[in-house]
Amino acid sequence: MTIRDLEIFVAVVDHGGIGAAAKKLYISQPTVSHVISQIEKNYHVRLFERLAKKMLITATGKEFLQYARYSLNHFKNMEHFLYHAGEQQIIHIGASLTVGGFFLADMIPAFEREHPHIRVRVYIDNTKKILRQILDGTLDIAILEGNTSSKETLKEVIYEDRMVLICGKQHPFAKKTSIHLKELENADCVLREEGSGTRDFLINLTERQGIPIVEKWVCHSSDAILNIVAAGQGVSIISEAVVAQEPRVVQIPVADAVMNRKFRIVYHKDKYISTTLEAFMAETRSYFRSIRL
Repeated sequence: MTIRDLEIFVAVVDHGGIGAAAKKLYISQPTVSHVISQIEKNYHVRLFERLAKKMLITATGKEFLQYARYSLNHFKNMEHFLYHAGEQQIIHIGASLTVGGFFLADMIPAFEREHPHIRVRVYIDNTKKILRQILDGTLDIAILEGNTSSKETLKEVIYEDRMVLICGKQHPFAKKTSIHLKELENADCVLREEGSGTRDFLINLTERQGIPIVEKWVCHSSDAILNIVAAGQGVSIISEAVVAQEPRVVQIPVADAVMNRKFRIVYHKDKYISTTLEAFMAETRSYFRSIRL
């Protein structure tokens, strides 16, 4: 099987059939049909069901598609490296919103000054979406908050982030020196969206103790959470880094909870760690060791 065979297979899936794939790749339909048939014949599998002139991908085909996309991405990365080995190198970094918005903005410029031949492209999204891009090979490496359970990744803890409970200045909690978790029962809460490490921290903290909360607001950014909490619409738990210089909200200690989570470097277990990526990882470790809020 060749890289071209993989490209043809992926094109058939992405474009919905042999004719469309052939047109996209500027090759004949018999060529596309032959490649698909040969893969199925050589490996004794069926990648598609042919029903009423339609190509319906099988369960085996779906699994093979993941391998094909992964292999094609790595091949393209290899080609890109060879074409540009003597020029500037680019690495693709993923980060969850808290990490990207409040830490990497300082770290990346310093890294690029130290390594002028390396350019960094950063993609910020929630933990779940960034992890998906690590698994499909779109990103080289990521720095994520919270825990990631995928067996396809390797992880390295680099920082312990302190989380804080916040409320508006008129909220009843604002007058307390601390609260206990039980006091969050049925409280109006402002949460991040599904897939966020910050959301998972709050949900796990309350659900582990059997404490129901009211998800009054669900937001896609830390700034939105701060604005809503400051307006008196509920409480939230968020990284201390986010509220370090925020005068509109009050931080309330939680007396009976461990309010820490870990940041991790995450990459695919099969990822080749080039000298460029190793340099970035070393800089990341050094930067997070030096942080003092």
